[in-house]
Amino acid sequence: MANHKSALKAHRQNEKVRAHNRELRTRLRHALKAARAAIDGGDAAQAGTQLRSAVSLIDRLAGKKIIHANAAARYKSRLSRRLARTSAQA
Repeated sequence: MANHKSALKAHRQNEKVRAHNRELRTRLRHALKAARAAIDGGDAAQAGTQLRSAVSLIDRLAGKKIIHANAAARYKSRLSRRLARTSAQA
């Protein structure tokens, strides 16, 4: 454990930031799961809404460097492709 006052403060700050980032990543995973479920469910309106909210969250997290930009692009691409595939089949 750190001994200097500034190192202790930095440690406290890092713990707060890490907890916040964890919450955001959890929200992302839930949004991705909800979007996939809506797309697979067949309701086009619901799927579109879920996709838009998931893409918005992905973009925000990538902008804050919580997830990598390439990971964000991959998530968005896979969701869009999944939606296109299910709408083409219907």
